[in-house]
Amino acid sequence: MHSAERIPVTVLGATGLVGRRLVGLLVGHPWFELRHVAASDRTVGQAYGSACRSRQLPLPREVEGLIVQPCEPGVCDTPLVFSALDATAAARIEPRFAERGKLVVSNASVHRMEPDVPLVIPEINPDALDLLHQQRRTKGWEGGIVCNPNCVVAIAALAAYPLHRAAGIRRMEVTTLQAVSGAGHPGIASVDILGNVIPWIAGEEEKIRHETARVLGADLAIGVQVNRVPVMHGHMACLAIECGRAVSEEEARAVYAGYRVPAEIAMLPSSPPEALVVLEGEDRPQPALDADLGDGMSVSVGRIRADAALGIRLVACGHNLVRGAAGAALLNAELAVRRGFVNGCESRFIATGHAVSAGQ
Repeated sequence: MHSAERIPVTVLGATGLVGRRLVGLLVGHPWFELRHVAASDRTVGQAYGSACRSRQLPLPREVEGLIVQPCEPGVCDTPLVFSALDATAAARIEPRFAERGKLVVSNASVHRMEPDVPLVIPEINPDALDLLHQQRRTKGWEGGIVCNPNCVVAIAALAAYPLHRAAGIRRMEVTTLQAVSGAGHPGIASVDILGNVIPWIAGEEEKIRHETARVLGADLAIGVQVNRVPVMHGHMACLAIECGRAVSEEEARAVYAGYRVPAEIAMLPSSPPEALVVLEGEDRPQPALDADLGDGMSVSVGRIRADAALGIRLVACGHNLVRGAAGAALLNAELAVRRGFVNGCESRFIATGHAVSAGQ
């Protein structure tokens, strides 16, 4: 698709780890053209390459010369806006873009639990986007705000979904092992995390409980224990699941082997060939081996087995900056475009699908 036919987009909070990952994913995107990178006043006016001081995520050369803009809708005048702002800034800035008719696809937590804001994992609840109609009526704006969930929820909810769809999850215990890149930059001091595990992340357990239930559309009991571990990228979630009826290990394995992504989602540009990759090795998944599957958009599932307490146990792993953040936002934006929620872009984007399966 020629540049003139692609949708111009802005990335807010472009100098952070999630913002930079978004920028990287947008380079060469078939539907979207990166028009503006925006960030705090500290970096406004600088070349983007200079403003991004850490080299943990190298930038594509074609974006290094972009000039960092202020996070103002009058300056960043694009119909679609990706937000990688922190929660405080997002609460103030994102509504200003929505008021100007822009669709904001947000990675921030501040709006996720508002009743008229869609909280979306496209493979699970794509119809949640219809809340934008209510949001527009309530707020009186022509734009909107759509959120992707917490990074762990993006991984764990997708991993749990096939069982939930098959037998209805009643209770779930989630124990996480979360990579340090989830804390952003500069993140956690090396002396605190190297050779160590920190069994607490501020606000994380509450997000996982509430957001998982909302995405799955179920009133279920969720117990959570989070841990920060000395891994660069890739979150793991150990799940113990009780369903509404008894599910054997054999049935659970069959459920995952037969899982297929809806065709509408499979044909989106950022949808991986396999949203769920089932791994058979007794020692898988592992972040070092599996976080980058599907270019970081696949969630790997392994160690599916019977559990004496709740019924079924499994381990899930996914890339926290891609499936858990930037890639999740990109997939939500593609779905919003396909369903006509981005002003002026309703009819130009018809993607071609590819086969999807869960097994490996």
